[in-house]
Amino acid sequence: MLDAAIASADPAVRLPGCLPPPPKGRCLVVGAGKAAASMAAAVERAWPEADLSGCVAVPYGYGLDCRRIRVREAGHPVPDANSLAAAEEILATVTDLGPDDLVVALISGGGSATICLPAAGITLADKQVTNRLLLASGFDIRTMNAVRQKISAIKGGRLAAAAAPARVITFAISDIPGDEAEAIASGPTAPSGAEIDFDHVVEVLGPQLPEPVRELLASPARPVKADHVDPIQVIATAKGALAAAADVATEHGIKPIILGDAIEGEAREVAREMAQKALDHTGPCVLLSGGETTVTVGNDKAGRGGRNTEFLLALVVALAGRRGVWVLAADTDGEDGSNLGAAGAIAGPDTLERARQAGLDPAAALAGHDSGSLLASLGDLIVTGPTLTNVNDFRAILIMPHERG
Repeated sequence: MLDAAIASADPAVRLPGCLPPPPKGRCLVVGAGKAAASMAAAVERAWPEADLSGCVAVPYGYGLDCRRIRVREAGHPVPDANSLAAAEEILATVTDLGPDDLVVALISGGGSATICLPAAGITLADKQVTNRLLLASGFDIRTMNAVRQKISAIKGGRLAAAAAPARVITFAISDIPGDEAEAIASGPTAPSGAEIDFDHVVEVLGPQLPEPVRELLASPARPVKADHVDPIQVIATAKGALAAAADVATEHGIKPIILGDAIEGEAREVAREMAQKALDHTGPCVLLSGGETTVTVGNDKAGRGGRNTEFLLALVVALAGRRGVWVLAADTDGEDGSNLGAAGAIAGPDTLERARQAGLDPAAALAGHDSGSLLASLGDLIVTGPTLTNVNDFRAILIMPHERG
């Protein structure tokens, strides 16, 4: 089911049918995110004779060789000097264009950090500190991306604004619960309409927030013009990934029950709620869900793990060894936080007992946000490598009644 979910969001499958006829004139391709290189490769294959050039930015390890479109790798989830260089090149690519030029923007989750161009008065170091604070805050992805838009010179539609008067068309792969196009990779080609309480954000992030960032978040928003920009086309979503997984379950005689494609909340709390749902079902069935949970680390020192392994371990503890229940939780991009390169993990009725026999303490691992280390010790991590797409989290809870005791 995980394989089917990832395959359903493959740009090589999803993008060609969405592209318009090849442009007759010059086409500049720009983009950012974990799927940007694979999307660029799909454009090159679909338009072999088109006059293509441009640049896309991806996190380290997500690059591909393209013939006409330059692929740059940069920092993620915290931007680095290569993120700054990539943003400068991409912005330069769309500067001084004419009305007959076409800009194709390829946007996916993970793009916000890879194109980092600080707003006036803010440094790269300020943005790095702010990103680290956001990642530990427990804020949902919309709030984090709204902050990133506000302190950026390229996000929040500013990339598209720089391309005027050229036509801009955007294809996006969504890692945002609810598939809000303007929030994907902080919306480089989508002027933000999000209403965020930045005063609350500043309060939560605390005194470590750089003063220039604090001042900019308190300033009025400046409108971004986008009359030349087509509506963003979202070509792959968590909903589609869950549907593909459900088809696999049905083929194997297992009833799929989709709990939702936009589930959010603290990973441990979501796990406890889903554990109860699992106990309420008799099966054979599989509970499928997507979205993006959060892990609030705060100022505490965290171990190794991500939101998916924290969800999975919390669910294992809540199930207390209940027979007949297996669970898989993974990020469809192939990378679950600081999780030793794993996409997530898988667990069964024996996981809790195996942990105890190995002298491991699941409760302590959860308290220290060290779920990845425990599951790695058990050999239960799922390692896919970069999948070159990203429709966020995938969770499956398989319930088989004949195994219950």
